[in-house]
Amino acid sequence: MEKKRRIILGVSGASGSILAWHIASALKESGVETHMIISDAAARTWTIETGRPLSDLTNLADILYDNQDISAAVASGSFYTMGMLIVPCSMKTLAGVVTGYTDNLLLRAADVCLKEGRKLILCPRETPLSKIHLRNLYTAADLGCIIAPPMLSFYSGQKNIEDQIDHIVGKLLMLFDLDYPAFRPWEGAKL
Repeated sequence: MEKKRRIILGVSGASGSILAWHIASALKESGVETHMIISDAAARTWTIETGRPLSDLTNLADILYDNQDISAAVASGSFYTMGMLIVPCSMKTLAGVVTGYTDNLLLRAADVCLKEGRKLILCPRETPLSKIHLRNLYTAADLGCIIAPPMLSFYSGQKNIEDQIDHIVGKLLMLFDLDYPAFRPWEGAKL
C-alpha cells in the first residue's frame, strides 16, 4: 500500500511566522497533505508581524489541529507522516523538544517523529544565541533533528526579501525531496 504524502507543519511563537505561510503554500502547491499545529504565541506573532487574519495561514492546511488536542491523529506513531517541520521554531519549543516535555500537541507530534525515526526539521529563529540555545540546538541535532535556521544567502543572486524567503523555503523542502520552483540552487561559480 502506498503511503500518503503527509507533513506536519508546526508553527511556534518565534518571529518569522511569514515563513510558515510560504512553506504551507509550497506544500499545498506540491500536493502534500499538510497537518498544521499553531501555538497560541504563534497566532499572536502572526497578527503582530503580518497584520493579516490568521485564516490566511490556517486555510492552507488540509487539517488544522488544536494545540491542546493530544488525542489528535498526529499524536500517534501509527499515523504515518513523512515527518515534521517546525517553522519558525522558538527557543521555548526547542527546549520542549530536547527535554521530551510534551505538554501540547506541537511538542507531542515532534516527539512522535523522533521516536518513530521520522524527519524533524527545526527552523530556529533567534539571535544572538545564548549558550543555553546553543546547547539545546546541539542536543536536538544529537537526537536526530535537522537544524535549518533561516539564514540569509547571497550566492545565488538573491536581490530582496522574497528571494531570500524563496531560498529558505526551497532548502527546507529539499530536505523532504520536494521541488520548489522559485528555489535557485547554487550551480557553481561562473568565472
